[in-house]
Amino acid sequence: MVSSKSSYILLTELVVTFGFMNENQTSPLRILAFFAHPDDESVFLGGTFAYLADQGMEIHFICATRGEGGEMGDPPICTREDLGSVREKELWCAVNELSGKTVKFLDYQDPVVGSEGELYSYTEDINGLIEVLQAEINRVNPHVVITHGPGGEYGHPAHIKSHEAMMRALSQDININRVMYAPSWLSRETGEFTPEPSFVVDITPWKNKKTQAINCYKSQHDMFLRHGTSRVGKPVTIPEIIRPLEALSRILPVDSFENQPDPLGMILEKISKSEKIPS
Repeated sequence: MVSSKSSYILLTELVVTFGFMNENQTSPLRILAFFAHPDDESVFLGGTFAYLADQGMEIHFICATRGEGGEMGDPPICTREDLGSVREKELWCAVNELSGKTVKFLDYQDPVVGSEGELYSYTEDINGLIEVLQAEINRVNPHVVITHGPGGEYGHPAHIKSHEAMMRALSQDININRVMYAPSWLSRETGEFTPEPSFVVDITPWKNKKTQAINCYKSQHDMFLRHGTSRVGKPVTIPEIIRPLEALSRILPVDSFENQPDPLGMILEKISKSEKIPS
């Protein structure tokens, strides 16, 4: 008798090899990666994206803003007025390092960080954002969506808004085969991942590609190094802050994947540090 796990693995291999279930012809697995700011994709899951691209996946990156409200470096490498243009180029550089397929910006304006470090969402019109995301889903027709988690990783309002809008956009999608993942963020305060990871993956073979992607973000290097120094308690370099592990949580479907194939799960399992199958 074939186990449920073996049945799932066999089915997923067929799906990945011959094309997704509801398509009439073979096509690579398409991933829509939606994030709020340039650098989110590389910081959270740069190694995973590099691995997936090496496996032949088509990754289409969509960024809500150009990060106009973020830091400009210390000393600044540009003016506030030029920061959006600078970070747009930085994202293109990073996606090239990660072997992404396409990049698109949604043209939302990133609010400037408050004087006390307050963070803000880029829109309060969630219905408008949902409509935009539905159009992008129809354009890319992804098998898998990867976006921010429900807690916005470390609570960033723009990340939370991005997650909520994507969840609602997918809830109105007639294609029931969509699968959605989010990065699981390792909290410095608790030492725990949130949300609970379905996969903790070893990105060691792709760590250099993630480092190269992070190196594209010259405007953010001072922030990266400041946070890294705070975490380890001593001055660090960019390569030193790149961890060999990343974590992902499957958000959709919420029921067992035995009832709906998860074409990304099998691919992630190959570099997973855990034998646990997400349920």
